[in-house]
Amino acid sequence: MGLQIVLNLIIAVVWMFLNNEWTAVQLIVGYALGALIMLALRRFFNHDFYLRRVWAFLLLLVLFLRELIMSNISVIRELLRPKLAIRPGIFAYDTELRGDWEITALACLITLTPGTLTLEVSPDQRTLYIHAMDIADAEELSAQIRSTFEKAIKEVTR
Repeated sequence: MGLQIVLNLIIAVVWMFLNNEWTAVQLIVGYALGALIMLALRRFFNHDFYLRRVWAFLLLLVLFLRELIMSNISVIRELLRPKLAIRPGIFAYDTELRGDWEITALACLITLTPGTLTLEVSPDQRTLYIHAMDIADAEELSAQIRSTFEKAIKEVTR
């Protein structure tokens, strides 16, 4: 992936040399042209096209921002009620993610989302212990994490 980024930058600089114009616009045009050339020649690279991972990372960021806003609204709604109707609890979440980066990213995304907190990761790195502000159904909450954060992290890393 790093080789593809460097190659794309080299194509952009060569484009600027050929046009004899050193402007940001020419750099962007050259970079876009390089991306198209590399997209056309992607079967000659050992790895996937790098902009696919960049796109997946941007989607993960948008997903996190959406979950952040939704959980903030949920927490504020619960706090403004006259009587708290929350059921806090701790549940074990079995993850399919492997590797330190993937598990750390999932734990951080869960912790940064209001209303949830990753307490511990098991020594075998297969289970995360999560505290949630309101647990109606632990299986439902696990399915939600699996279908949002875990799926998006897999798309970025694999």
